[in-house]
Formats: sequence, C-alpha cells, structure tokens
Amino acid sequence: MRDQFQGPVRLRRGQINEETHDQRLLDSRGPSDWVHTDPWRVMRIQAEFIEGFGALADLGAAISVFGSARTPADHPDYAMGERVARGLVEAGFAVITGGGPGAMEAANKGASESGGVSVGLGIELPFEAGLNSWVDKGLNFRYFFARKTMFVKYSQGFVVLPGGVGTLDELFEAMTLVQTGTVTSFPIVLLGVDYWSGMVDWLRDTVLSRGMIKQSDLDLLTITDDVEEAVAVMVASREDRIASPPRRRGQWD
Repeated sequence: MRDQFQGPVRLRRGQINEETHDQRLLDSRGPSDWVHTDPWRVMRIQAEFIEGFGALADLGAAISVFGSARTPADHPDYAMGERVARGLVEAGFAVITGGGPGAMEAANKGASESGGVSVGLGIELPFEAGLNSWVDKGLNFRYFFARKTMFVKYSQGFVVLPGGVGTLDELFEAMTLVQTGTVTSFPIVLLGVDYWSGMVDWLRDTVLSRGMIKQSDLDLLTITDDVEEAVAVMVASREDRIASPPRRRGQWD
C-alpha cells in the first residue's frame, strides 16, 4: 500500500495529493489566491524548524550519509553504505540520512543493526513512500530548505555515496557552505572512486582551470573506496574540533 507523508501526517488511498507543499509554494502558475495564504505558510515553515531543532538537539556527534534512492539492495554500493554506517557507529557517531530507500536505507540499516542512532530526515515527495524501516528516529519535512538546514546543523561531516541530482545538490551545497566559511571543520568524503572521478576531473580541468574555483575548494573533497579511510577522516575532524573549539560568539550572533 502506498503511503504519502505531509510533514508528520500519513496519507493513503484517496487522501494522497500528487502536489507537494514545495510545489505549491514555488509554482507561479494558476490563480493568484495563493498570495493570500503565504503569510500562514510562514507559521508552518517555522513549525518545521522548531520540530527539527527539538528532535535533534540532543543527538550528539553525527555524520550524514547521502546516496541514491535507486541503489538496489544487491548492489555493491548498498553494501558499502552499510559498512560505512557501521564504522561510523563504532567510532561514536550517529548516522543521518534522507530516510529514503536505496543507499539511504543501507546506511540506516548499518547504523541500526550496529546499535547506533539511525536518523532519517524525510521529505514530502509524490513518488516516495515515507521513511525506510531502518530509521529509528525520523522526521518528515514539507520544505526542502528546512530539511537541508537540519542536515548541516546536526552533522559534523558528509559521506557521499554514488547518487543523482539530490545527492549532487547536497554535495555542492555543503561545499558552498564550507567555501564561504558558513560552516567550519566540515569534511566531505566521496565514496566510490570510479563514480566520482569524472566529476572531480571536470572540476579540476575545466572549472579550476578557468578560475571559477580555487584549489582549496577541490581540497575539501576526499575521494576513496576505503570505508575505513572515510571513517578515519570524520574521526580526525572530530578530534580537531575538540582540540581547537570554534570561537564562542555573542548570544545573538
């Protein structure tokens, strides 16, 4: 049976709406009466942030693991997702994913089976049916931007398995936040040398060569097939944070 989530609400059968809240917020087509409802949407958006902050405030050190929702359970990438999640749990991290199927499910499974904290941050989509069964602590979001904030705020780094547009979106947003100094001490590991090398070659040979980025931007990425190396990068970053904590800002910064 197909489920659809609208925030915390589960819908089935005739109650399913093929449009998402993000679509209705961003779509400029149709009648203009939506203009009069936007101020009320602000309250719903605010509620998503409050619910997310409240649910994750005590999570502790965590790493987000991204990857394709289309990764089959018998694919080597799925097994790699399980292994890296186990390694992160053994190193003392909680594991956060997008809560969907494929590589996300693999990471949640690895974390849950290892006795760690397995978190899923889902999103209302017309073609996905809620959180996978290995999510032990899950939140469903209506709006992408609220969900993205939770990934970055409550993660100390990203491990990125092979994936598509959504995975690339999270990857490049993380790089942008580090590049601009919005977040600090935030390692990004790409797991799957064959998969990611073409993209990194293009960034180096085209984007860097034309001066659109700096070498330091490329240096943000660690590319490996070694799960133990991926975990070690996260552990080293955590130790650096402990040794050199960020400067404490004022209460209202």
